[in-house]
Amino acid sequence: MAGEVNSIQRIRLDLESCVGKRVKLRANRGRKKIVEAEGIIENTYPKLFVVKLDDSHSLDRLSYTYADVLTKTVEVTVGDCVIGQNSAANE
Repeated sequence: MAGEVNSIQRIRLDLESCVGKRVKLRANRGRKKIVEAEGIIENTYPKLFVVKLDDSHSLDRLSYTYADVLTKTVEVTVGDCVIGQNSAANE
């Protein structure tokens, strides 16, 4: 349990350091529906983060929790780095 909390905290810190940077999102919405989008991390909050999407999407913003990244429901890529991937290897 303590390792899981540390992983969520690490993901949160990684995303906080990327506020204002361009990211690519790949979200599994269930039933084989994958949503891919690009945008900028607008803000981070204690339990979730908000991504402002490019104009090409019908939605302005998407929000996800840090647990979504931990469970790989959402994949966040900044440049060539995937947030939350191999967090144990980064220590």
